[in-house]
Amino acid sequence: MNKPVIETLSPAKLNLFLHVVGQRADGYHELQTVFQLLDWGDVMRFEVTDTPGLQLTGDVSGVPYSDNLIVRAANLLDLDPSLGVSINIQKVVPMGGGLGGGSSNAATTLCALNSLFKLGYSAQALASLGATLGADVPVFVRGESAWAEGIGEKLTPITLPRRWFVIIYPNCHVSTQEIFGAPELTRNTPPITVSALFEGSVRNDLQPVVERRYEQVKVAREWLSQHGLAAMTGSGACVFAAFDSRDEAMQVATLAENEFHAIVAQGINRYTMV
Repeated sequence: MNKPVIETLSPAKLNLFLHVVGQRADGYHELQTVFQLLDWGDVMRFEVTDTPGLQLTGDVSGVPYSDNLIVRAANLLDLDPSLGVSINIQKVVPMGGGLGGGSSNAATTLCALNSLFKLGYSAQALASLGATLGADVPVFVRGESAWAEGIGEKLTPITLPRRWFVIIYPNCHVSTQEIFGAPELTRNTPPITVSALFEGSVRNDLQPVVERRYEQVKVAREWLSQHGLAAMTGSGACVFAAFDSRDEAMQVATLAENEFHAIVAQGINRYTMV
């Protein structure tokens, strides 16, 4: 008998803007942002096995097994130790790029194992579990582009225009902890409304901090700014610009390939992982 299998995209995201509006007593930062899901990301395969425990294969080098967000997500579900699952990942989303790759992998793991083993967790319960791993995990669990507040966990689905994005990876790994801990980071941006987003009155508060410390990010953004309105996503390192057609985006990405690693991805409003 064939064993149950789920193979699915683990999508990346962009932060279309990111404002730091305050800092809580526990050290976490209060944010406003929009998460734009993409039709591009890692591919993950989950297969039930006869061997108890979790087997993780694929592109997992560079992260200790116990620290891997896939493993940590699976452990949160407190699976029966007699159950067995093989997880394979084909990674294309760079680490430290601000594209949410690890958070998406964790969310995909929660959703896939919940489905494979019929665990009965609600989306809200999975999102709450995921939030303990990282503030970006809940948006991937819910599978909807969203307006986000709080530390990123207060999500309101948002319908964004159909656009294609050129994303450039400047070949450097930016530490989120380093950037949020930077003394020069602005932490008092006034809160805005959704309408301000569509009027263009937004920015990424982390971008100037990153660009002062990582020259490659500044160089990539300035290059992309010659072709569109370019900005950094998350805490970096990737920068992006939006275009109305795939052809236009592909033309810019082709030009970028002489100097940078660039990809083209379409923004999506909703995604069903499993």
